[in-house]
Amino acid sequence: MAAPKRGRSSSAQSKPGRTLALILIAIVALTGGMFLSGHTTPRLGIDLAGGTSITLEAKAEQGSAINKANMNTAVDIMNRRVNGLGVSEAEVQTQGDRNIIVNIPKGTNSKEARDQVGTTAKLYFRPVLAQDATGPAAATSPSPSASGSSNASPSPSASKSGTGEKATSSSSPSASATSQGRAVTDALKADATPSASAGASSSASPSAPASTAPSAAQAKLQAQYTALDCSKKAQRTKAGEGAKPGDTTVGCGEYSGVWYKYLLGPAAVAGTEVKKAQAVFDTQNAAGWQVTMTFNSKGAKKFADITGQLAKNTQPQNEFGIVLDGQVVSSPTVSSSITGGSAQISGSFTQDEAQNLANMLSYGALPLSFKEQSVTTVTAALGGDQLHAGLLAGAIGLFLVVIYLVAYYRGLSLVAMASLLVSGILTYVLMALLGPAIGFALNLPAVCGAIVAIGITADSFIVYFERIRDEIREGRSLRPAVERAWPRARRTILVSDFVSFLAAAVLFIVTVGKVQGFAFTLGLTTVLDVVVVFFFTKPLMTLLARRKFFASGSKWSGLDPKSLGAKPPLRRTRRPAPAHTKEA
Repeated sequence: MAAPKRGRSSSAQSKPGRTLALILIAIVALTGGMFLSGHTTPRLGIDLAGGTSITLEAKAEQGSAINKANMNTAVDIMNRRVNGLGVSEAEVQTQGDRNIIVNIPKGTNSKEARDQVGTTAKLYFRPVLAQDATGPAAATSPSPSASGSSNASPSPSASKSGTGEKATSSSSPSASATSQGRAVTDALKADATPSASAGASSSASPSAPASTAPSAAQAKLQAQYTALDCSKKAQRTKAGEGAKPGDTTVGCGEYSGVWYKYLLGPAAVAGTEVKKAQAVFDTQNAAGWQVTMTFNSKGAKKFADITGQLAKNTQPQNEFGIVLDGQVVSSPTVSSSITGGSAQISGSFTQDEAQNLANMLSYGALPLSFKEQSVTTVTAALGGDQLHAGLLAGAIGLFLVVIYLVAYYRGLSLVAMASLLVSGILTYVLMALLGPAIGFALNLPAVCGAIVAIGITADSFIVYFERIRDEIREGRSLRPAVERAWPRARRTILVSDFVSFLAAAVLFIVTVGKVQGFAFTLGLTTVLDVVVVFFFTKPLMTLLARRKFFASGSKWSGLDPKSLGAKPPLRRTRRPAPAHTKEA
């Protein structure tokens, strides 16, 4: 019976070449992906590359006050709009009591970000009383249809879900054939009269009695709606300006390049009552991109009431307009009362359109309205000088680390420098890829985080090297010393890196702005340090321990037993048996 073997030899120890090949393949794949994506350099923050700075001034309206709480809420919502994970380095901060400054770095879609920030009015769900296409493109717009599009009224089986029924956006706004003149007045009366029939439509009879003559306010709104041309920017910018939530107003909306004008009733649901909205892709019913939204308890009741009323009307009065900043961003139709506090808007959405609508529903309900005061371009001259100074400081620090490694560890310094090089390549490639992926922007604090990571990475190598040298001092040869030193060094490295990563994670969560860039970079490089030590440094040391230069303990290898003060090898010898004298 064979005796059991002493100790264990893992596959990573017996096949270090395979481990090195895997990490080198990963580096090549990531580098290739970087070049294929076309983003070969990290995206720079506003302090390094410049960008756009937007100044917004808060305006007090009925029911809102300019105070610290409302301003902080607005900053938080704007920050979520333009900054996502918080690493794209878009800055949103207050200035004084009434202003908010938004800094958008170069390389970001500044136009889209500016549109999202500038769209700061309150969000409301208003019933549609009438609609009509305007401008030169109106002649080629879809012909009016009394029944709407094929997806305007979903079947009951398709509109039910576990959390409530779904409202489906019509695939094209259908212009009302009787949305002008007397019909608009009748729509206003139907909306204003509590006893009006729920099925009233904009096609009222022209021979209405004289007692139903429009009031002065209704006549003024009718004239405003008739004269509105939403294809002209000046007119649609002022559409609905100054309207209060309880007022009947007008608005504009665009679909497939055609502008439509809307006559909208009083707000039924406020955007503050939307708890959550997100864009989802429906793979089961092949409905494409959709927007799901969930209301709070108060909003759910209001939404059920208004959709129950709208479902009894004919088009376009069975639609509700989602109105943001006077513009109708969507006008879904309703076929039945939507209960349960959840709804779904479907239509011919692209992914970007669905995501933008979800963002507006989620973050559109600001406690204040804002006016864009100024938009300026920020240069990166100062940031560029600071970057050069930071890179110079990093280069000097790296040079001093290399000098120390060469002087103290000699041949082992080659392992440390190779590991630092691999860590640097991985850090650079991932920063370049994370720019377009999650909007990561490299700012000055992030550069500082990368420089600090040099010390963290070098510290891991030193821990392992010192464990190996301790084993050699105990009288062991290099190959067993490399394997015996690894478990103890591994525990120390993992604990040290865990503490650094925990500090970076806490810093990322509790801070905002540029400090998050420092924390993100520090956390990223800490994770990469573990990867490099486990999959590059350790296998490389296993291979070098089999080479004569290191295994023989050369004076220039940094592992000379004599220089380290090694003890002679401990050998077990059989103790001689005591001599027994024979008695004469």
